[in-house]
Parts: sequence; C-alpha cells; structure tokens
Amino acid sequence: MTLASRVIPCLDIKDGRVVKGIRFQGLRDAGDPVECAALYEQQGADEIVLLDVSATPEGRGHALNTVGAVRTVLSIPLSVGGGVRSADDAGRLLEAGADKVGINTAAVSRPVLIAEIAERFGTQCTVLAVDGAAGPTGWAVVVESGMKRTGLDVVEWCRKAVAVGAGEILLTSWDRDGTRSGYDLDLIRSVSAAVTVPVIASGGADRAGHLVEAIGAGASAALIASILHDGDTTVGDLKQALTAAGIVVRP
Repeated sequence: MTLASRVIPCLDIKDGRVVKGIRFQGLRDAGDPVECAALYEQQGADEIVLLDVSATPEGRGHALNTVGAVRTVLSIPLSVGGGVRSADDAGRLLEAGADKVGINTAAVSRPVLIAEIAERFGTQCTVLAVDGAAGPTGWAVVVESGMKRTGLDVVEWCRKAVAVGAGEILLTSWDRDGTRSGYDLDLIRSVSAAVTVPVIASGGADRAGHLVEAIGAGASAALIASILHDGDTTVGDLKQALTAAGIVVRP
C-alpha cells in the first residue's frame, strides 16, 4: 500500500504574525496565523508547521499563546518549532497544542536533546529541523535562523539524529528558501537515502511541478509558504496537480 504524500503549509511567526522572507531575511508580513491556519486546513492541508523564527535569535521560548490559538482552529496535526532548548520546552509546546516539536539550533549545540525528547514524548513527536547551505563538497548545517554556519555535514547530521531518536526530518535548503527556484533535489535525494524516517522538503517551491520533483527525489512531504501566502495557488490545486502526476495524496 502506497503511503500518501503530504502537502504542509508553513507559518513562520514573528511577533505574533506570519512572516516570509528570502533566506530567512527581509521578512514581510503575511497575515494572521490563526486565519492562515484555518484557511489552509479548509483547502486540504495535511498538517501545519508553525515556526517561531525569532525565538532562538532573541534567546526566548516559543510564544505559547500563538500555538494555543492556532490549535483551536485545527483538526489536523500541528508541528511547532523555535526556541526549544530542553525536553521541558518541548513538553510545554505539546501541552499548548502541538502534536510534534521541531528542534534545530539547540540540538546542534547539545545532540543529546534529541534523545531526551524522544525518550520522554516518543520519536513520533521529535522532528529534527535542518537548514542546509550548499558548499564545495556537500551541504553544511546552518543555525540561529541561518545566521551561523557550522562545520556539520547535513547528511551525516541527519543520520546521527535519526539514530538517537529523531522521527522525522524537516529539511530546508537555506540557498533556496523564499527564492521560488525549486527545491534542492540533490539535497533531498542525499538525505532521503541516508535515513529511514520521513523527510519533509522545504525551501524554494514556486509551482506544483516543484512538489512533484521533491517527492520524486524521495521526500515524503513538501512544505510550502510563499505561494500560499501570496495567493498564487491553493493546497487543493497543488494536490490536484500531484494526483495528475500519479502521486497519491489525501483528498
């Protein structure tokens, strides 16, 4: 039985508003998170990802009130990331209404955090968010909302994270984020071949064909933002195009 591929809108949150930029910079207002989440579920979204993009740079936790408000209008899964530094932080997000918790910068600083969250809440709740920038020999992990490059190789980092408890990989191409130039297919292929958990492709979607390519490259799901926020398409239209391309999706 073929598993359905997922279409997942992403809401980047700053100061209680949805924002969107290019390579995490030049953020512009894109609406109210509660209204956006409700609209995208109505359009057929399989999940919603909520990322507090200023929590880590500002040294604070995720805005729990925003999580709770979004949860009240959703019946689909909600994955939340940003500012998670401990298993207790993850627990507070789950109590506020998240179904999954994404960890990024803090996991790089202290990899045992992945195991701590997985052991306490389960691997199904533990999502490793990875932002990768292309280099001469592969992709390097970037953290702190793209402001700091590390010496970690993306593929090796994903492999190690899954080994200690990550149940899903949210894989973002820093180079493609917000550019609408398409997903980094080589990155998706490399990580998907290295891990045994679902990979969510993120960064660069402009049209349905890009989602088809990402899933063909091994992604289990495609994350989208700009094309929805700008009203260029809908989740329903994207799913129709995926179906036409022979990709199984949920109605």
